[in-house]
Amino acid sequence: MEMEEFVEQARSIINDGNLTFHQRKHYLAALAENSLPYPEIGPEAAEALNKGIVSDLYEGHAPYRPRYLLPDYELALAQGSEHLELEPPHTIDEALNFLLILYTQVPSITGFPVFLGDIDSLLLPYAEGVSDAALRAKLRLFWIALDRILPDGFVHANIGPQDNRVVRAILDIERELLQIVPNLSLKVHPDLTSDSLLLDAIETVFTTAKPHFVNHPMMVEDLGTGYGIVSCYNSLKKGGGSHTMVRLNLKEAAVAHSGSIDDFIDATLPFYASLNAEVMASRIRYLVEDARFFEHDFLAREGLVRLDRFSAMFGVYGLAEAVNILMEHEGLDARYGDGGAADELSYRIIGRIRAFVDDCPMPYSEGGGGRSLLHSQSGIDSDVNVTAGTRIPIGTEPETFQHISTVTPHHRHFDAGVSDIFHIDDTVRDNPEAVVDMIRGAFATGMREFTFNVDSNDFVRITGYLVRKSELARFQEGGERHASTVFAAGSVANSHVTERTTKRVLIREHSPRPAQ
Repeated sequence: MEMEEFVEQARSIINDGNLTFHQRKHYLAALAENSLPYPEIGPEAAEALNKGIVSDLYEGHAPYRPRYLLPDYELALAQGSEHLELEPPHTIDEALNFLLILYTQVPSITGFPVFLGDIDSLLLPYAEGVSDAALRAKLRLFWIALDRILPDGFVHANIGPQDNRVVRAILDIERELLQIVPNLSLKVHPDLTSDSLLLDAIETVFTTAKPHFVNHPMMVEDLGTGYGIVSCYNSLKKGGGSHTMVRLNLKEAAVAHSGSIDDFIDATLPFYASLNAEVMASRIRYLVEDARFFEHDFLAREGLVRLDRFSAMFGVYGLAEAVNILMEHEGLDARYGDGGAADELSYRIIGRIRAFVDDCPMPYSEGGGGRSLLHSQSGIDSDVNVTAGTRIPIGTEPETFQHISTVTPHHRHFDAGVSDIFHIDDTVRDNPEAVVDMIRGAFATGMREFTFNVDSNDFVRITGYLVRKSELARFQEGGERHASTVFAAGSVANSHVTERTTKRVLIREHSPRPAQ
């Protein structure tokens, strides 16, 4: 980057009235990082990166912290922190204070922690002897502090799968405070998670558009019991994380392809996948060997993150456009999401990528068995005319049950996370039990994560994170404190995320299950 261009960009950031002080500082740091040379990659990988066939999600030219970290908060509470001069907590107040301090010291690609832990299981031991009213009051203040101190929609907490006092208090507080932060996922187990808890969470979605619902047994099968959902809906190992995420633009790969569908799957797809992997490996080596994060950072020194729990995320997006382009080249009148030949092609494409990832070693990725983890990437604000991950394009979604049936076969491949957003008519408020059945049925057939929206609240889900509609409306006035609102404004303009097709849920007679 030439000095004149550097100065111009720095001046533009400093003078941008839509950014807060902390947002300006974050973008200035990224500008400085990007003035450095890119980690060494070959000419074909560099060309794919420049053309947008491979995307590094603007992580920066000199990665000096992992993209996502999932500290072992259980260990931190048990042993305290020498670096932070904190003794192990003994009371609920001490535990909340300890966690809040520690969260401010956890880096990520966003500058804020993307993982707050399994918050109910972390706090439940300290809640013993605390009345329900006192527990709620303390958690309420803690929840307000999280949103004010960590103002970013990618900050994420997990709850469940078992019912308990902390889970119920959190859901109640969510409905009262109506905050963006933290994003929230409920781990759902077919036997351990009661219908009563699911209904409580569904009522919370009606008000706040969260939590996500997570197929807990499926996650455990892929990642073990020590996993967490972070950021939007990314699943990784606790005590570890992801060094980087580099994504393959399947649409642009299809545009660059000439030949048959079989040629695309057998030759073009593996070629660009190898370039995507090359960029990933280069970035990982820089982080571990040059920036030496795991030697320098106190989280690693104190054992709260371990290199052997880390992997990297191989992302894909633009599946819908890739499928439709290939169908058109073959002269076939089929579109992704119509339940026919196009859908079958989509399964072939993702299956081929899954096989590639399984056979491609990745450095310093023992957390993935020496391989990367496959992720259906949910898009960024600069994406134009390309659909997030493996989703059906916005505005073309079929009715809800067909939608679920179409996308669910993809979910088994994405051990690092996949999400499809179902926009449901507000009449579902009159029968939340139908959503319970929908979630349980989707998980029984292999869906990994379930997310739904309704229109009648102040929240809109962008890719996997939330913003308030009212904040979006005020954005041009400047200075919205949530950093994610800046990204959301671009996504609304470029990806039309507010135009998702609203579907009525087919109301079926609810079949009661025994009390759990």
